[in-house]
Amino acid sequence: MVMFICNHCPYVRAYIPRLVALASQYGGKGGVVAISSNDVSTYPEDSFDHMRMMVGQWGLNFPYLYDENQSVARAYGAERTPEIFLLDPQGVCRYEGGVDDSYQSEEKVKDRPLRDAIEQVIAGHEVTRPRTWAIGCTIKWKK
Repeated sequence: MVMFICNHCPYVRAYIPRLVALASQYGGKGGVVAISSNDVSTYPEDSFDHMRMMVGQWGLNFPYLYDENQSVARAYGAERTPEIFLLDPQGVCRYEGGVDDSYQSEEKVKDRPLRDAIEQVIAGHEVTRPRTWAIGCTIKWKK
């Protein structure tokens, strides 16, 4: 699971506990990594030093990497934070999109497309919804 996140985005901040929980639950079945690709000249709070602080504050249980030249985000076609790409064991993207249908409140969640996709990939099944909308902040591209 490859997650594009950043430090400042309120959507990421709301979803972090759920992403950490998913990594705890499913991380042993495959790798989990988060990547920040934002331009730090326009969003200094997304700098590598701030990322290091957020690892501890958020209790991240997966690597949080910095895509300084934004080439990884461009290669994936990432547009938002958080935006999730779920790869199968052969490296084929089987799911791209969001986490669930209620960033504001986990108690209000009725639809969990990411969790469904993870379970389907682990079971070796086709993902029934390979693409959903990723609600969040746009990636801040360099000019």
